[in-house]
Amino acid sequence: MIRPFLIGNEWRHVGRPTFESIYPADSSVSAVVAESSIEDINDAISSARQALGNPQWRDMPAHRRSRLLHRFADLVEANAEHLADTQTRDNGKTVAESRAQVAGAAEFFRYYAAVCETSQGEVVPARGSYFGFSEYEPVGVVAAITPWNSPLTLEAQKLAPALAAGNAIVLKSSEITPQIGLEYGRLALEAGFPAGVLNVVTGAGESGRTLVSHPDVDMVTFTGGTRTGRAIGQIMGARARPAILELGGKSPNIVCDDADLELAVPGAMIAIFHNAGQSCLAGSRIFVQESVYDAFVSRLVAATQALRVGDPYDATTAIAPLASFGHREQIERMLETARTDGASILTGGGRPRAASLAAGAYLEPTLLATDNRMAIAREEVFGPVGCIIPFKDDEDLLRQANDNDFGLACGIWTRDHARALRLARRINTGVVWINTYKITAVNMPFGGNKSSGVGREGGWPGMRAYMVEKSYYVNTAASPVAWPPGA
Repeated sequence: MIRPFLIGNEWRHVGRPTFESIYPADSSVSAVVAESSIEDINDAISSARQALGNPQWRDMPAHRRSRLLHRFADLVEANAEHLADTQTRDNGKTVAESRAQVAGAAEFFRYYAAVCETSQGEVVPARGSYFGFSEYEPVGVVAAITPWNSPLTLEAQKLAPALAAGNAIVLKSSEITPQIGLEYGRLALEAGFPAGVLNVVTGAGESGRTLVSHPDVDMVTFTGGTRTGRAIGQIMGARARPAILELGGKSPNIVCDDADLELAVPGAMIAIFHNAGQSCLAGSRIFVQESVYDAFVSRLVAATQALRVGDPYDATTAIAPLASFGHREQIERMLETARTDGASILTGGGRPRAASLAAGAYLEPTLLATDNRMAIAREEVFGPVGCIIPFKDDEDLLRQANDNDFGLACGIWTRDHARALRLARRINTGVVWINTYKITAVNMPFGGNKSSGVGREGGWPGMRAYMVEKSYYVNTAASPVAWPPGA
């Protein structure tokens, strides 16, 4: 069976080429998906443009849009096990994490249903004989391009606020994980969104370039690699159109000399090994103060070696396969370069030996002793590879932590909260965790600095990001304007 893509309310697949989604735990085919042509993508954009002008959507009151978003959330929850299984079959993450992400996706739709219904314009104090106010309108046709690591939440994080704002969307999921986007298209129609409000296309890089370059696309929201994000930024900048770019990271996770190691060790493991390290937020540079370096590292290595690598459907699995075999090969090349550069492998560094895992894209959780100048400590690996780096004092730490192109997240482990805040304010990053890591909330802003991206998602401003503000001047004077001169 071939999975079709969605344009308006039409599911298309006849006569299209296909590609396969591979289950990375055993190399089996998870799905065969029809690939959108350039003409299909153009049709999807036209469908979205028509939906914007449809009075059924254009003039829909906010409370009714809110009702549709709540219905979408209901359907996500009603299809929870199917959605979780679909994501795990696409990218191999543990089904336990996929189930948690279903709940998170539903929360995005519910939260923005509330923001949609309660959002207001602004009355501006007048500076003359007029009544001044502003209101917010949808930006228009939004192209949403998403990655393969967590489509359940990352696609909901874009769809919910953009729909709440009243836009029409063309969604393109990663070709590695195409199925969740198709499921969201199905649920949108079932929830009652008018045809064309959400269109879902498929394909690889050329599909994305077509979307970004199309003159009828008013905005792009992208989560993915920094190189691709920069290319999108150049195109949108030349077109003078907005873009939200949520890109990569090489985040410092800092263990100070007064840290509670009972908290810091499991915290460091979650930071780098959760979802096999396939997260832009990963705490991949583990800075440890010299006086506790040996004690911390010995505990972290022992705890890492005890992690279970295995089947995504096994409740005891901590490290599931990587999302694709090509991605594993890329990480292995980076590890080989790290060895050449002088990094010491403290644990891991290869494929697990268990015969039961041989057919999957598995990689051992890996810890390296490095310095901050090595390529492995500067480039995003996007896998279960942590670089442990010593530091002397706070100034040494700040110098090293900020010496990187990325600026997405940061973790700080210390009993001294004043010290933590002093450090946090001097580290160039968009997110800071103190004595925790990887907590996120739908009502908190999320995004990075430097090469980690442009713009923020989440919170009530996350809906405003998909809107444009319009100013109104209402004349309150009883006499005409005194013009022309001498009148």
